[in-house]
Amino acid sequence: MNITITPSALKFMRRMLRMSGRPASGIRLLATPGGCSGISVDFTIETAPCDGDVTAEYEGLVIHMPLVTCELLDRCTVDFSDAVHSSGFTVFNPNSGGCGCQAAGHDAVVDISRLKRNS
Repeated sequence: MNITITPSALKFMRRMLRMSGRPASGIRLLATPGGCSGISVDFTIETAPCDGDVTAEYEGLVIHMPLVTCELLDRCTVDFSDAVHSSGFTVFNPNSGGCGCQAAGHDAVVDISRLKRNS
């Protein structure tokens, strides 16, 4: 897995796990082509990987990803910011050519309200 996860993103993911009531679970990343940076990403809390997922441990955090997500996030950096004007995950994609808009080629902000908690 050639992906960088910043300390702020790790801290937020760990907090999500604690708040889920299942701190031993993992984070599942699902990336799809799209958006100005070339990647749209969803995050969920999962107790086990889905069929075909690649599982890796990143500084003690278990991360499950489909193979296509591993390929899309190759050489990318996942960050988290909590600012007044925006809050959420950002994917910095050095592989993107951009589309010409303000955010082109730099990042894609993921709306954290889409995070799911499994029962």
